[in-house]
Amino acid sequence: MTWSFQLYSARNFQPWPDVLKALADLGYKNVEGFGGLYENSLGLRSELDKVGLAMPSGHFSLDQLEDYGFSFRVARNLDMQLVACPHIAADRRPNDAAGWRAFGERLAAAGKPFQNDGIAFAWHNHDFEFQPLADGSLPMTHILEAAPGIGWEMDVAWVIRGGADPQKWIADYADRIVAVHVKDIAPASQNANEDGWADVGHGTVDWKGLVSTLKAKTPAKFYVMEHDNPSDFRRFASRSIASAKAY
Repeated sequence: MTWSFQLYSARNFQPWPDVLKALADLGYKNVEGFGGLYENSLGLRSELDKVGLAMPSGHFSLDQLEDYGFSFRVARNLDMQLVACPHIAADRRPNDAAGWRAFGERLAAAGKPFQNDGIAFAWHNHDFEFQPLADGSLPMTHILEAAPGIGWEMDVAWVIRGGADPQKWIADYADRIVAVHVKDIAPASQNANEDGWADVGHGTVDWKGLVSTLKAKTPAKFYVMEHDNPSDFRRFASRSIASAKAY
């Protein structure tokens, strides 16, 4: 497998050329972008090329995605095969089933131009999509069912933090999972300074079993290392890829 690295994990460890070189030296071939990187996409492409990295996938905010001229230009400059919408701020989230279905339809509309131009489109989850609404239904169900043509970049650790069983969601939506965020959760009360996350293979998530299931049952092409708040991105990147090579 070719492992990728979500650059958001290294946002606090600038400059970017040094980050990219460190990742390449550790054996990564791919990285995943995020919205704050795209102001000079051709310059970013040049820095990637210097160290032999590719960026086949990238996160874009919904506002960026709906500015299709900008986001498509960035995706093409970086040769992206997949673009994903990663989040919606708490004050913009719907509070009922109809609102989440409408949000799913909005995602589908934002993704359609990319799909028409040969670029896959997906939603990336956090935990809030798995918190029951007043009627007992889940936002994630409404998003996926209202937008049957979009993919899912499954952040397994956030699924778990949302109180859901990732194996059940894989079983139910295997064909929709086009990418996976590989993130680990520290044991209870540990790594508080890193928001309770852990280096991959050093936490509580059964990544060996999950990777086996995901490879067997889904079309996922990208497996992306992520840690939302590492105290040392080189430690996280190094230990995580070492663990992943055993999967």
